[in-house]
Amino acid sequence: MTTVDDATSRTAGTSPALPRLTAVNILGYGAGDAANNLAFMLATSFLLVYYTDVVGIGAAAAGTLFLVVRIFDAFTDVVAGRIVDRTNTRFGKFRPYLLFGALPLLLLSVATFNVPELGETGTLLYAYLTYTLLGIAYTIVNIPYGSLASAMTQDASDRAKLASARTLGAAIVGSLLAAVLTPMLSKDNDMQAVFTNATLAFVVVGGALYMFTFLTTKERVARDVTVVTMRQTVETLRGNRALALLCLSSFLLLTGMFAKSTAQIYLMRDVFDALELVAPLSIAQLFGIFAIAPFVPKIVRRWGKRNAYIGAGFVAAGGSFVAFVAPNVWVAFAALLVSMPGLLLINMLIWALEADTVEYGEWKTGVRTEGVTYGAFSFTRKAGQAVGGAMAAYALAIGGYVGSEQVQTAAAEWGIRAAAALVPGIFALAAALIMMAYPLTDAVHARIVAEIAERRAARTDAAQPDGGGDVAEGGATTPA
Repeated sequence: MTTVDDATSRTAGTSPALPRLTAVNILGYGAGDAANNLAFMLATSFLLVYYTDVVGIGAAAAGTLFLVVRIFDAFTDVVAGRIVDRTNTRFGKFRPYLLFGALPLLLLSVATFNVPELGETGTLLYAYLTYTLLGIAYTIVNIPYGSLASAMTQDASDRAKLASARTLGAAIVGSLLAAVLTPMLSKDNDMQAVFTNATLAFVVVGGALYMFTFLTTKERVARDVTVVTMRQTVETLRGNRALALLCLSSFLLLTGMFAKSTAQIYLMRDVFDALELVAPLSIAQLFGIFAIAPFVPKIVRRWGKRNAYIGAGFVAAGGSFVAFVAPNVWVAFAALLVSMPGLLLINMLIWALEADTVEYGEWKTGVRTEGVTYGAFSFTRKAGQAVGGAMAAYALAIGGYVGSEQVQTAAAEWGIRAAAALVPGIFALAAALIMMAYPLTDAVHARIVAEIAERRAARTDAAQPDGGGDVAEGGATTPA
């Protein structure tokens, strides 16, 4: 039976040579996540505020909505991954979804942030319906987008650049949303008009970004099986230990991150009476991304993705614990700044780690399944988002949050602190500890890629007229 240790012990040849990615390829890929987050980040950062403070949905009801819809949305990711793996068009497997799925996604964002007055029950049903449809539309675009990275290159440095680019694209959008929209979310402004105008503008901007991604990216990594069967899908997932550990770590990380992103506005506004500091935090995050991104390939070469991920998790957890007990706004602000580089680095590395698990699954089974691998990974992230967002809303409800117009009790303030800092710290620490068991170091991955190339070359030679016969489609002789 072949094991990871076997792969590390043998001296395999070098990875198959693909052209290195150009700056335009990398920039185009990053633009795709910027477009994704016009809808995604707006919902994750502002939808709870919109529901509680504009629509009038209670915090507990909104928390249940997030939990139910996001868990359902997580299951759609695996289905979408399976559909993508069976796709084969002249545009490739992944890029067509960016072309045809963009407009429905962006228009559903408009509908989600425009809840009509339908009475208490009607309003809640409308919120469930539009948020569910928004999640489905996002899945249809995001699963192919995320899978695309592993099909563009197998080079560790280029994958790190793609991961940095998508993180940068998402961070730019998230920071701009916080910097521009957060100051407008006061009782003196018409918040419904703010969200309506923003989502309409995003239809135009997002559509242009998706088109740019479609035109500047290309699927270049070879695969032996074009259309993957259900049996091959199950076998690939079942034998992928690296993917399983990464998914578990990602679930924990996302649970904490989404509790933080959901509750951070409440922490600054209702605990410290410093809403104006949310924008500087977002701007600091943007500068942090620009500062860290150029060094990610060097960090990967020096320490490897796994070790860098673990160290970053400890940094993120430490800052969050300090923010939880901060006696004043400036200590909390400084602690959140300390935790930020850790979270930023993890969010860059995690996409490259996911792409590596595609080769691990291919090495184990002989079948390359980018779509369902990313779908399974995204499933756990969506589950983490669901749990994290719900935990934040429930913490507010348990503490007795009573709306932005009233002074919060001490219990409500500690509930907000727990959601914005304690939960993120605990889950970031747990995510880092899980990764200590992750088997796929960069050295192991390079040897696995080389062995896959050798197998493919051997099958090609055997299939020649003088090579002694044919080989069944995808028929690698790797062990389970």
